[in-house]
Amino acid sequence: MDYVSALVPPVVMAAFFIALVRVIVKTQGGAAKAKEDAAVDAMTRAHGPNAAGGAPTDAS
Repeated sequence: MDYVSALVPPVVMAAFFIALVRVIVKTQGGAAKAKEDAAVDAMTRAHGPNAAGGAPTDAS
């Protein structure tokens, strides 16, 4: 029975990891993608051109 108690934790962790990956993959895109993209665009516009890591527009 020692082998069962030794295998249970890795099996449980693997199951949770697989479930986490499935949730991440399922939530990519879909109806929320346009909303998320709009939020990122609004934040970029609000913070100016330097928010996206671009070069400064005024070099002086």
